[in-house]
Amino acid sequence: MTDLFFILIAIVLAAAGGEAFLKSILGAALHLRVPKMVVATTLAAFATSSPELTVSSIAALAGQPEIGLGDALGSNVVNIALIFGLALLYGAVQTTRQDFGRDYYLALCIPVLTFFFVLDGRIGRGEALVLLTIFAAWLAWTLRVALRQRDAAVEIEAGELSVGRSLLLGILGLGALFAAGRLFVSGATGIAAAFAVDTFVIGVVLVAIGTSLPELVTVILSRLRGHDDVGVGTLIGSNLFNGLAIVGVAGTIHPIAVPPAEVALTLAVGIVALLLLLPNRAGLIVRGRGVLLLLLYAGFIWATLN
Repeated sequence: MTDLFFILIAIVLAAAGGEAFLKSILGAALHLRVPKMVVATTLAAFATSSPELTVSSIAALAGQPEIGLGDALGSNVVNIALIFGLALLYGAVQTTRQDFGRDYYLALCIPVLTFFFVLDGRIGRGEALVLLTIFAAWLAWTLRVALRQRDAAVEIEAGELSVGRSLLLGILGLGALFAAGRLFVSGATGIAAAFAVDTFVIGVVLVAIGTSLPELVTVILSRLRGHDDVGVGTLIGSNLFNGLAIVGVAGTIHPIAVPPAEVALTLAVGIVALLLLLPNRAGLIVRGRGVLLLLLYAGFIWATLN
């Protein structure tokens, strides 16, 4: 009963924290005078990927960086296949291929590079530093583009949030999302242990979902509030943070020894999910893609369990 109570409290916290965090993102975009997509890809993605960063860093310091690798790659599958699959059930997303651009294609290339690194059974510190270097270059380029896209001046309406209130909402909202993620992982792990579920499965399925809870709530609320660009940007940015920064940090702290076959499935599913995210010529990600993404995630879980 205690574990079920934790899950219920996590859902309540996630809803309240997600609403506050979304308002903070929109306020930041307004005051920084940059597109919401840019803020979502950088600030929002970094914030929502913080749970994965914490898990991977602690695991690497404890000499088990493989946990961080599994959580980061598993979270990328959850982000696109499960979270965006659910979001698409609400309806098609209007976007353009130009909105995806460089970030999207980089997100496609990173799993291929990661698999190339693990062909010898490990990700060494040198390879981890390559990932961090790519991440730093991507972040610097993104910030440079954002500065170029700033409007000359934006008049702040009376009803808009002040800078201080936007920051406060962001901190409180993110704190609630983190707490929700921890409670969800704790409750779900307890229930799984009661049914004697394998610990590896707990990590790949439940921990990945728990640490992706901030992305889940942010994307769903973005759809409900009509800010689809925030949801798409957050997921693509989060995938880049996970694949580059989080794996890079874990591998720099401690080399990651992992059999190629163990990560091949996760990387392959991540690539297929991203390909399903690409909009059609009319600039739509249709609802049917959501069904395909959810089926892909279900197949991934089935393959993991077997």
